Amino acid sequence: MEQFLHDNSLYVVLGIALILWFGIGIYLFSLDKKVSKLEKQIASIKE
Repeated sequence: MEQFLHDNSLYVVLGIALILWFGIGIYLFSLDKKVSKLEKQIASIKE
């Protein structure tokens, strides 16, 4: 296993970075949905 990680270290780092970017994207998408929902609630209260 250690030899595999040593030989393919670039791919391991790229894979970890890709997983992190997907996680950040999913978090931002869910946060955007929550903010949009709150904005609609605020708009309906003001009317």
